[in-house]
Amino acid sequence: MHLQEIISVILYFAIVAAVGFFSYRKSVTSSDFLMGGRSMNYWLTALSAHASDMSGWLFMAYPATIFVGGMVSAWTAVGLLVGMFFNWQLIAPKIRVATEQYNSLTFSSYFESRFLDSSGLIRIFTALISLFFYTIYISAGLVALGEVMGALFGVSYDLGICIGTLILLPYVLLGGYLTLAWIDLFQGLFLMCVIVSIPLYMLSLVGGFETAAAAANASGISFSLIPDFSQKSWVAIIAAAAWGLGYFGQPHIITKFMGIKYVHEMKKSQYIGMSWMLLSLIAATAVGIVAIAYFQGKELNPELIFITMVRSEFSPFLIGSILCAVLAATINAVSSQVLVLTSIVTEDFYKKTINREASSKSLLLVSRLGILIIALIALLIAYIRPSSIFNLVNYAWSGLGASFGPLLIVSLYSKKIRKIGAWGAILSGGITAAIWPYCGKFLPLQLPSILMGFIASFAAMILLSRFQEPRATPIKTD
Repeated sequence: MHLQEIISVILYFAIVAAVGFFSYRKSVTSSDFLMGGRSMNYWLTALSAHASDMSGWLFMAYPATIFVGGMVSAWTAVGLLVGMFFNWQLIAPKIRVATEQYNSLTFSSYFESRFLDSSGLIRIFTALISLFFYTIYISAGLVALGEVMGALFGVSYDLGICIGTLILLPYVLLGGYLTLAWIDLFQGLFLMCVIVSIPLYMLSLVGGFETAAAAANASGISFSLIPDFSQKSWVAIIAAAAWGLGYFGQPHIITKFMGIKYVHEMKKSQYIGMSWMLLSLIAATAVGIVAIAYFQGKELNPELIFITMVRSEFSPFLIGSILCAVLAATINAVSSQVLVLTSIVTEDFYKKTINREASSKSLLLVSRLGILIIALIALLIAYIRPSSIFNLVNYAWSGLGASFGPLLIVSLYSKKIRKIGAWGAILSGGITAAIWPYCGKFLPLQLPSILMGFIASFAAMILLSRFQEPRATPIKTD
Protein backbone atom coordinates (compact mmCIF):
# COMPACT_ATOMS: atom_id res chain seq x y z
CA MET A 1 0.00 0.00 0.00
CA HIS A 2 1.33 3.45 -0.93
CA LEU A 3 2.17 5.88 1.89
CA GLN A 4 -0.28 8.46 0.54
CA GLU A 5 -3.09 5.89 0.66
CA ILE A 6 -2.26 5.16 4.29
CA ILE A 7 -2.28 8.87 5.13
CA SER A 8 -5.67 9.40 3.47
CA VAL A 9 -7.20 6.43 5.30
CA ILE A 10 -5.80 7.58 8.65
CA LEU A 11 -7.08 11.11 8.03
CA TYR A 12 -10.53 9.85 7.11
CA PHE A 13 -10.91 7.65 10.17
CA ALA A 14 -9.55 10.41 12.40
CA ILE A 15 -12.45 12.58 11.24
CA VAL A 16 -14.91 9.72 11.84
CA ALA A 17 -13.44 9.14 15.32
CA ALA A 18 -13.89 12.83 16.12
CA VAL A 19 -17.54 12.64 15.05
CA GLY A 20 -18.00 9.54 17.20
CA PHE A 21 -16.35 11.15 20.23
CA PHE A 22 -18.65 14.15 19.87
CA SER A 23 -21.71 12.01 20.58
CA TYR A 24 -20.18 9.31 22.82
CA ARG A 25 -21.13 10.83 26.17
CA LYS A 26 -24.77 11.12 25.13
CA SER A 27 -25.25 7.32 25.36
CA VAL A 28 -25.59 6.81 29.10
CA THR A 29 -28.60 4.45 29.26
CA SER A 30 -29.77 1.43 27.30
CA SER A 31 -32.52 3.55 25.71
CA ASP A 32 -29.92 6.12 24.60
CA PHE A 33 -27.69 3.36 23.25
CA LEU A 34 -30.47 1.62 21.27
CA MET A 35 -32.73 4.55 20.26
CA GLY A 36 -30.77 7.75 20.89
CA GLY A 37 -33.40 8.99 23.36
CA ARG A 38 -35.63 9.79 20.34
CA SER A 39 -33.78 13.06 19.95
CA MET A 40 -32.60 13.13 16.32
CA ASN A 41 -33.24 16.08 14.02
CA TYR A 42 -34.55 15.63 10.48
CA TRP A 43 -31.12 15.77 8.83
CA LEU A 44 -29.80 12.99 11.05
CA THR A 45 -32.93 10.91 10.50
CA ALA A 46 -32.79 11.28 6.72
CA LEU A 47 -29.12 10.48 6.18
CA SER A 48 -29.06 7.83 8.88
CA ALA A 49 -32.02 5.96 7.34
CA HIS A 50 -30.56 6.05 3.83
CA ALA A 51 -26.83 5.76 4.48
CA SER A 52 -27.37 2.74 6.72
CA ASP A 53 -29.44 1.17 3.95
CA MET A 54 -27.21 1.06 0.89
CA SER A 55 -23.95 -0.42 2.26
CA GLY A 56 -21.17 -1.65 -0.02
CA TRP A 57 -24.02 -2.97 -2.17
CA LEU A 58 -24.23 0.53 -3.69
CA PHE A 59 -20.62 0.48 -4.89
CA MET A 60 -20.06 -3.21 -5.53
CA ALA A 61 -23.11 -5.47 -5.89
CA TYR A 62 -25.60 -3.23 -7.70
CA PRO A 63 -23.19 -1.82 -10.38
CA ALA A 64 -22.16 -5.43 -11.02
CA THR A 65 -25.73 -6.32 -12.03
CA ILE A 66 -25.75 -3.46 -14.58
CA PHE A 67 -22.30 -4.48 -15.82
CA VAL A 68 -23.39 -8.08 -16.37
CA GLY A 69 -27.11 -7.81 -17.18
CA GLY A 70 -27.57 -4.36 -18.67
CA MET A 71 -30.22 -1.75 -17.94
CA VAL A 72 -32.96 -4.25 -17.14
CA SER A 73 -31.23 -4.56 -13.76
CA ALA A 74 -31.95 -0.87 -13.16
CA TRP A 75 -35.50 -1.93 -12.25
CA THR A 76 -33.94 -2.78 -8.90
CA ALA A 77 -33.23 0.93 -8.37
CA VAL A 78 -36.75 1.84 -9.55
CA GLY A 79 -38.27 -0.64 -7.13
CA LEU A 80 -36.12 0.61 -4.26
CA LEU A 81 -37.02 4.24 -4.90
CA VAL A 82 -40.75 3.48 -5.00
CA GLY A 83 -40.53 1.23 -1.94
CA MET A 84 -38.62 3.76 0.14
CA PHE A 85 -40.98 6.57 -0.90
CA PHE A 86 -43.97 4.64 0.43
CA ASN A 87 -41.97 3.64 3.48
CA TRP A 88 -41.61 7.32 4.36
CA GLN A 89 -45.23 8.02 3.48
CA LEU A 90 -47.02 5.10 5.11
CA ILE A 91 -44.77 3.79 7.85
CA ALA A 92 -42.41 6.47 9.19
CA PRO A 93 -44.80 8.88 11.02
CA LYS A 94 -47.06 6.17 12.41
CA ILE A 95 -44.33 3.86 13.68
CA ARG A 96 -42.61 6.79 15.41
CA VAL A 97 -45.77 7.61 17.39
CA ALA A 98 -46.78 4.00 18.02
CA THR A 99 -43.44 2.82 19.39
CA GLU A 100 -43.19 5.79 21.73
CA GLN A 101 -46.67 5.21 23.12
CA TYR A 102 -45.96 1.51 23.57
CA ASN A 103 -42.48 2.32 24.94
CA SER A 104 -41.00 -0.11 22.41
CA LEU A 105 -37.39 -0.13 21.23
CA THR A 106 -37.62 -3.18 18.96
CA PHE A 107 -39.99 -4.77 16.44
CA SER A 108 -40.52 -7.62 18.89
CA SER A 109 -41.75 -5.46 21.74
CA TYR A 110 -43.89 -3.36 19.41
CA PHE A 111 -45.68 -6.35 17.89
CA GLU A 112 -46.10 -7.92 21.32
CA SER A 113 -47.76 -4.80 22.73
CA ARG A 114 -49.76 -4.09 19.61
CA PHE A 115 -51.34 -7.57 19.52
CA LEU A 116 -51.57 -8.05 23.30
CA ASP A 117 -49.46 -11.20 23.16
CA SER A 118 -48.85 -12.28 26.76
CA SER A 119 -47.52 -15.66 25.56
CA GLY A 120 -44.30 -14.11 24.30
CA LEU A 121 -44.45 -16.05 21.03
CA ILE A 122 -44.42 -12.95 18.81
CA ARG A 123 -41.31 -11.77 20.60
CA ILE A 124 -39.62 -15.15 20.18
CA PHE A 125 -40.57 -15.54 16.50
CA THR A 126 -39.48 -12.00 15.67
CA ALA A 127 -36.22 -12.33 17.53
CA LEU A 128 -35.25 -15.70 16.02
CA ILE A 129 -36.01 -14.66 12.45
CA SER A 130 -34.12 -11.40 12.95
CA LEU A 131 -31.12 -13.25 14.33
CA PHE A 132 -31.07 -15.65 11.38
CA PHE A 133 -31.40 -13.18 8.53
CA TYR A 134 -29.39 -10.36 10.09
CA THR A 135 -26.43 -12.62 10.77
CA ILE A 136 -26.37 -13.41 7.02
CA TYR A 137 -26.83 -9.72 6.22
CA ILE A 138 -23.90 -8.74 8.43
CA SER A 139 -21.74 -11.47 6.91
CA ALA A 140 -22.43 -9.95 3.47
CA GLY A 141 -21.09 -6.65 4.77
CA LEU A 142 -17.99 -8.37 6.10
CA VAL A 143 -17.41 -9.99 2.70
CA ALA A 144 -17.49 -6.51 1.17
CA LEU A 145 -15.13 -5.22 3.85
CA GLY A 146 -12.74 -8.09 3.11
CA GLU A 147 -12.67 -7.14 -0.57
CA VAL A 148 -12.07 -3.46 0.17
CA MET A 149 -9.37 -4.23 2.74
CA GLY A 150 -7.63 -6.34 0.12
CA ALA A 151 -7.78 -3.47 -2.37
CA LEU A 152 -6.55 -0.92 0.15
CA PHE A 153 -3.85 -2.86 1.97
CA GLY A 154 -3.03 -5.67 -0.46
CA VAL A 155 -3.86 -8.32 2.14
CA SER A 156 -5.61 -11.65 1.67
CA TYR A 157 -9.40 -11.89 1.87
CA ASP A 158 -9.25 -13.81 5.17
CA LEU A 159 -7.09 -11.16 6.78
CA GLY A 160 -9.22 -8.44 5.17
CA ILE A 161 -12.45 -9.58 6.86
CA CYS A 162 -10.64 -9.67 10.20
CA ILE A 163 -9.34 -6.13 9.74
CA GLY A 164 -12.79 -5.01 8.63
CA THR A 165 -14.36 -6.52 11.76
CA LEU A 166 -11.83 -4.77 13.97
CA ILE A 167 -12.65 -1.45 12.29
CA LEU A 168 -16.38 -2.07 12.62
CA LEU A 169 -16.60 -2.94 16.31
CA PRO A 170 -15.54 0.44 17.79
CA TYR A 171 -18.30 2.17 15.79
CA VAL A 172 -21.03 0.38 17.68
CA LEU A 173 -19.29 -0.26 20.98
CA LEU A 174 -18.52 3.37 21.73
CA GLY A 175 -21.76 5.24 21.33
CA GLY A 176 -24.62 3.22 19.92
CA TYR A 177 -27.57 4.70 18.04
CA LEU A 178 -26.80 8.41 18.25
CA THR A 179 -23.11 8.01 17.48
CA LEU A 180 -23.96 5.94 14.42
CA ALA A 181 -26.48 8.57 13.32
CA TRP A 182 -23.86 11.35 13.38
CA ILE A 183 -21.34 9.12 11.60
CA ASP A 184 -24.02 8.22 9.04
CA LEU A 185 -24.63 11.93 8.39
CA PHE A 186 -20.95 12.62 7.70
CA GLN A 187 -20.32 9.44 5.73
CA GLY A 188 -23.59 9.65 3.82
CA LEU A 189 -22.65 13.05 2.41
CA PHE A 190 -19.12 11.89 1.68
CA LEU A 191 -20.07 8.69 -0.12
CA MET A 192 -22.70 10.49 -2.21
CA CYS A 193 -20.04 12.91 -3.45
CA VAL A 194 -17.80 9.97 -4.37
CA ILE A 195 -20.44 7.81 -6.08
CA VAL A 196 -21.61 10.81 -8.14
CA SER A 197 -18.20 12.18 -9.14
CA ILE A 198 -16.46 8.94 -10.18
CA PRO A 199 -18.79 7.90 -13.05
CA LEU A 200 -18.87 11.51 -14.31
CA TYR A 201 -15.09 11.51 -14.50
CA MET A 202 -14.85 8.01 -15.95
CA LEU A 203 -17.51 8.70 -18.57
CA SER A 204 -15.25 11.27 -20.23
CA LEU A 205 -12.41 8.73 -20.33
CA VAL A 206 -14.42 6.07 -22.16
CA GLY A 207 -15.91 8.48 -24.69
CA GLY A 208 -19.38 9.09 -23.30
CA PHE A 209 -22.63 7.11 -23.28
CA GLU A 210 -22.49 6.43 -27.01
CA THR A 211 -19.22 4.53 -26.62
CA ALA A 212 -20.62 2.66 -23.62
CA ALA A 213 -23.75 1.76 -25.61
CA ALA A 214 -21.64 0.50 -28.51
CA ALA A 215 -19.53 -1.59 -26.14
CA ALA A 216 -22.65 -3.04 -24.57
CA ASN A 217 -24.09 -3.89 -27.97
CA ALA A 218 -20.85 -5.60 -28.98
CA SER A 219 -21.00 -7.66 -25.78
CA GLY A 220 -24.66 -8.57 -26.25
CA ILE A 221 -25.80 -6.43 -23.30
CA SER A 222 -29.05 -4.48 -23.68
CA PHE A 223 -29.27 -0.80 -22.78
CA SER A 224 -33.07 -0.95 -22.73
CA LEU A 225 -35.16 -1.11 -19.54
CA ILE A 226 -37.39 -3.58 -21.40
CA PRO A 227 -35.08 -5.60 -23.69
CA ASP A 228 -37.98 -7.58 -25.19
CA PHE A 229 -41.43 -8.81 -24.28
CA SER A 230 -40.49 -12.40 -23.52
CA GLN A 231 -41.54 -14.15 -20.35
CA LYS A 232 -37.91 -14.24 -19.21
CA SER A 233 -37.60 -10.45 -19.44
CA TRP A 234 -40.82 -9.81 -17.52
CA VAL A 235 -39.79 -12.21 -14.76
CA ALA A 236 -36.42 -10.43 -14.54
CA ILE A 237 -38.16 -7.04 -14.28
CA ILE A 238 -40.52 -8.29 -11.57
CA ALA A 239 -37.64 -9.84 -9.63
CA ALA A 240 -35.65 -6.60 -9.77
CA ALA A 241 -38.53 -4.23 -8.95
CA ALA A 242 -39.71 -6.47 -6.09
CA TRP A 243 -36.70 -5.35 -4.06
CA GLY A 244 -38.75 -2.29 -3.08
CA LEU A 245 -41.11 -4.44 -0.99
CA GLY A 246 -38.26 -5.18 1.40
CA TYR A 247 -38.22 -1.67 2.84
CA PHE A 248 -41.38 -2.26 4.85
CA GLY A 249 -39.72 -4.92 6.99
CA GLN A 250 -36.13 -3.81 7.58
CA PRO A 251 -35.67 -3.10 11.32
CA HIS A 252 -32.34 -1.31 10.83
CA ILE A 253 -34.12 1.23 8.60
CA ILE A 254 -37.47 1.43 10.40
CA THR A 255 -35.73 2.10 13.73
CA LYS A 256 -34.23 5.26 12.21
CA PHE A 257 -37.77 6.61 11.87
CA MET A 258 -38.39 5.88 15.55
CA GLY A 259 -35.56 8.15 16.69
CA ILE A 260 -36.69 11.48 15.22
CA LYS A 261 -37.53 14.10 17.84
CA TYR A 262 -40.49 15.80 16.15
CA VAL A 263 -42.92 13.80 14.03
CA HIS A 264 -43.97 16.88 12.05
CA GLU A 265 -40.41 17.09 10.67
CA MET A 266 -40.68 13.67 9.03
CA LYS A 267 -41.55 15.25 5.66
CA LYS A 268 -38.33 17.26 5.68
CA SER A 269 -36.41 14.05 6.34
CA GLN A 270 -38.22 12.39 3.47
CA TYR A 271 -37.27 15.10 0.96
CA ILE A 272 -33.63 15.04 2.00
CA GLY A 273 -33.38 11.26 2.14
CA MET A 274 -35.13 10.58 -1.16
CA SER A 275 -33.00 13.19 -2.95
CA TRP A 276 -29.86 11.51 -1.60
CA MET A 277 -31.13 8.10 -2.67
CA LEU A 278 -32.12 9.20 -6.18
CA LEU A 279 -28.72 10.76 -6.90
CA SER A 280 -26.82 7.81 -5.44
CA LEU A 281 -28.73 5.15 -7.38
CA ILE A 282 -28.46 7.04 -10.67
CA ALA A 283 -24.72 7.37 -10.10
CA ALA A 284 -24.32 3.70 -9.15
CA THR A 285 -26.17 2.75 -12.35
CA ALA A 286 -23.75 4.95 -14.28
CA VAL A 287 -20.80 3.09 -12.69
CA GLY A 288 -22.06 -0.15 -14.22
CA ILE A 289 -22.63 1.50 -17.61
CA VAL A 290 -19.15 3.06 -17.71
CA ALA A 291 -17.57 -0.23 -16.67
CA ILE A 292 -19.06 -2.00 -19.71
CA ALA A 293 -16.93 0.21 -21.98
CA TYR A 294 -13.92 0.47 -19.66
CA PHE A 295 -13.51 -3.30 -19.21
CA GLN A 296 -14.66 -4.39 -22.66
CA GLY A 297 -13.11 -7.75 -23.48
CA LYS A 298 -11.61 -8.20 -20.00
CA GLU A 299 -12.58 -10.75 -17.39
CA LEU A 300 -12.79 -9.80 -13.71
CA ASN A 301 -15.01 -10.11 -10.65
CA PRO A 302 -18.01 -7.88 -11.52
CA GLU A 303 -18.38 -6.80 -7.90
CA LEU A 304 -14.91 -5.22 -8.03
CA ILE A 305 -15.43 -2.97 -11.07
CA PHE A 306 -15.66 0.25 -9.03
CA ILE A 307 -12.58 -0.54 -6.97
CA THR A 308 -10.58 -1.63 -10.03
CA MET A 309 -11.43 1.55 -11.97
CA VAL A 310 -10.44 3.74 -9.03
CA ARG A 311 -7.11 1.96 -8.54
CA SER A 312 -6.34 2.27 -12.25
CA GLU A 313 -7.09 5.96 -12.77
CA PHE A 314 -6.36 7.94 -9.61
CA SER A 315 -3.41 9.00 -7.48
CA PRO A 316 -2.62 7.04 -4.30
CA PHE A 317 -4.03 9.71 -1.97
CA LEU A 318 -7.30 9.87 -3.91
CA ILE A 319 -7.47 6.07 -4.12
CA GLY A 320 -7.36 5.84 -0.34
CA SER A 321 -9.93 8.61 0.07
CA ILE A 322 -12.34 7.20 -2.53
CA LEU A 323 -12.15 3.64 -1.23
CA CYS A 324 -12.91 4.99 2.23
CA ALA A 325 -16.34 5.83 0.80
CA VAL A 326 -16.87 2.14 0.07
CA LEU A 327 -15.78 1.38 3.62
CA ALA A 328 -18.13 4.07 4.89
CA ALA A 329 -21.12 2.66 3.02
CA THR A 330 -20.43 -0.86 4.24
CA ILE A 331 -19.70 0.08 7.83
CA ASN A 332 -22.79 2.31 8.01
CA ALA A 333 -25.09 -0.56 7.12
CA VAL A 334 -23.35 -3.31 9.07
CA SER A 335 -23.07 -1.26 12.25
CA SER A 336 -26.79 -0.43 12.13
CA GLN A 337 -27.61 -4.09 11.63
CA VAL A 338 -25.39 -5.13 14.52
CA LEU A 339 -27.08 -2.56 16.72
CA VAL A 340 -30.53 -3.94 15.83
CA LEU A 341 -29.44 -7.47 16.68
CA THR A 342 -27.94 -6.19 19.90
CA SER A 343 -31.26 -4.61 20.85
CA ILE A 344 -32.91 -8.00 20.29
CA VAL A 345 -30.38 -9.76 22.53
CA THR A 346 -30.74 -7.09 25.21
CA GLU A 347 -34.45 -6.29 25.16
CA ASP A 348 -35.99 -9.54 23.92
CA PHE A 349 -33.78 -12.18 25.50
CA TYR A 350 -31.86 -10.83 28.47
CA LYS A 351 -34.35 -8.31 29.88
CA LYS A 352 -37.48 -10.40 29.27
CA THR A 353 -36.25 -13.90 30.09
CA ILE A 354 -33.13 -13.67 32.24
CA ASN A 355 -33.16 -10.50 34.35
CA ARG A 356 -36.38 -8.50 34.35
CA GLU A 357 -34.98 -6.16 37.01
CA ALA A 358 -31.78 -5.38 35.14
CA SER A 359 -30.34 -1.91 35.65
CA SER A 360 -29.51 0.45 32.81
CA LYS A 361 -25.80 -0.16 33.30
CA SER A 362 -26.15 -3.94 33.15
CA LEU A 363 -28.30 -3.68 30.00
CA LEU A 364 -25.67 -1.46 28.41
CA LEU A 365 -23.00 -4.03 29.27
CA VAL A 366 -25.08 -6.86 27.79
CA SER A 367 -25.64 -4.75 24.67
CA ARG A 368 -21.93 -4.40 24.10
CA LEU A 369 -21.18 -8.05 24.83
CA GLY A 370 -23.91 -8.97 22.35
CA ILE A 371 -22.14 -6.94 19.68
CA LEU A 372 -18.96 -8.98 20.11
CA ILE A 373 -20.77 -12.32 19.88
CA ILE A 374 -22.79 -11.33 16.81
CA ALA A 375 -19.70 -10.01 15.05
CA LEU A 376 -17.84 -13.28 15.64
CA ILE A 377 -20.68 -15.41 14.23
CA ALA A 378 -20.97 -13.19 11.13
CA LEU A 379 -17.18 -13.35 10.73
CA LEU A 380 -17.34 -17.15 10.55
CA ILE A 381 -20.00 -17.00 7.81
CA ALA A 382 -17.98 -14.42 5.88
CA TYR A 383 -14.94 -16.68 6.15
CA ILE A 384 -16.89 -19.54 4.51
CA ARG A 385 -18.23 -17.06 1.92
CA PRO A 386 -21.21 -19.12 0.73
CA SER A 387 -22.24 -16.73 -2.07
CA SER A 388 -21.71 -13.33 -3.71
CA ILE A 389 -22.41 -10.05 -1.90
CA PHE A 390 -25.49 -9.48 -4.07
CA ASN A 391 -26.99 -12.91 -3.35
CA LEU A 392 -26.30 -12.74 0.38
CA VAL A 393 -27.90 -9.30 0.64
CA ASN A 394 -30.84 -10.38 -1.50
CA TYR A 395 -31.46 -13.44 0.69
CA ALA A 396 -31.37 -11.50 3.97
CA TRP A 397 -33.26 -8.50 2.56
CA SER A 398 -36.05 -10.75 1.26
CA GLY A 399 -36.30 -12.68 4.50
CA LEU A 400 -36.61 -9.63 6.72
CA GLY A 401 -38.96 -7.83 4.35
CA ALA A 402 -41.32 -10.78 3.96
CA SER A 403 -41.29 -11.62 7.69
CA PHE A 404 -42.15 -8.20 9.05
CA GLY A 405 -43.30 -5.95 6.19
CA PRO A 406 -46.90 -7.19 5.74
CA LEU A 407 -47.54 -7.33 9.49
CA LEU A 408 -46.06 -3.88 10.10
CA ILE A 409 -48.23 -2.30 7.40
CA VAL A 410 -51.43 -3.96 8.65
CA SER A 411 -50.64 -3.32 12.33
CA LEU A 412 -50.59 0.42 11.70
CA TYR A 413 -53.75 0.59 9.61
CA SER A 414 -56.14 -2.25 10.50
CA LYS A 415 -58.15 -3.39 13.53
CA LYS A 416 -59.00 -6.79 12.07
CA ILE A 417 -55.76 -8.73 12.48
CA ARG A 418 -55.47 -10.87 15.59
CA LYS A 419 -52.65 -12.37 17.56
CA ILE A 420 -52.67 -15.75 15.81
CA GLY A 421 -52.64 -13.94 12.47
CA ALA A 422 -49.53 -12.03 13.57
CA TRP A 423 -47.79 -15.30 14.47
CA GLY A 424 -48.65 -16.75 11.07
CA ALA A 425 -47.55 -13.64 9.19
CA ILE A 426 -44.08 -13.62 10.73
CA LEU A 427 -43.43 -17.34 10.37
CA SER A 428 -44.94 -17.88 6.92
CA GLY A 429 -43.19 -14.84 5.44
CA GLY A 430 -39.82 -15.74 6.90
CA ILE A 431 -39.96 -19.46 6.13
CA THR A 432 -41.19 -18.89 2.57
CA ALA A 433 -38.42 -16.39 1.84
CA ALA A 434 -35.83 -18.70 3.38
CA ILE A 435 -36.71 -21.81 1.36
CA TRP A 436 -37.98 -20.27 -1.89
CA PRO A 437 -34.52 -19.80 -3.49
CA TYR A 438 -34.04 -23.57 -3.18
CA CYS A 439 -37.58 -24.77 -4.00
CA GLY A 440 -38.71 -22.09 -6.47
CA LYS A 441 -35.98 -22.96 -8.98
CA PHE A 442 -37.86 -26.13 -9.88
CA LEU A 443 -40.92 -24.16 -11.02
CA PRO A 444 -41.44 -22.79 -14.55
CA LEU A 445 -41.50 -19.17 -13.34
CA GLN A 446 -38.54 -18.01 -11.22
CA LEU A 447 -40.47 -15.49 -9.13
CA PRO A 448 -38.54 -13.61 -6.41
CA SER A 449 -38.60 -14.93 -2.86
CA ILE A 450 -39.61 -11.58 -1.37
CA LEU A 451 -42.74 -11.46 -3.51
CA MET A 452 -43.69 -15.02 -2.60
CA GLY A 453 -42.92 -14.34 1.05
CA PHE A 454 -45.16 -11.25 1.03
CA ILE A 455 -48.01 -13.22 -0.49
CA ALA A 456 -47.60 -16.06 2.03
CA SER A 457 -47.42 -13.62 4.94
CA PHE A 458 -50.56 -11.71 3.96
CA ALA A 459 -52.45 -14.95 3.27
CA ALA A 460 -51.56 -16.49 6.63
CA MET A 461 -52.34 -13.26 8.46
CA ILE A 462 -55.82 -12.95 6.97
CA LEU A 463 -56.78 -16.64 7.14
CA LEU A 464 -55.56 -17.27 10.68
CA SER A 465 -57.17 -14.08 11.96
CA ARG A 466 -60.55 -15.58 11.13
CA PHE A 467 -60.23 -17.85 14.15
CA GLN A 468 -62.22 -16.60 17.12
CA GLU A 469 -59.97 -14.70 19.44
CA PRO A 470 -60.20 -11.30 21.13
CA ARG A 471 -58.96 -8.64 18.78
CA ALA A 472 -56.13 -6.33 19.59
CA THR A 473 -57.04 -2.66 19.37
CA PRO A 474 -54.45 -0.49 17.63
CA ILE A 475 -53.53 2.80 19.15
CA LYS A 476 -54.19 6.01 17.27
CA THR A 477 -51.05 7.12 15.46
CA ASP A 478 -52.36 10.16 13.61
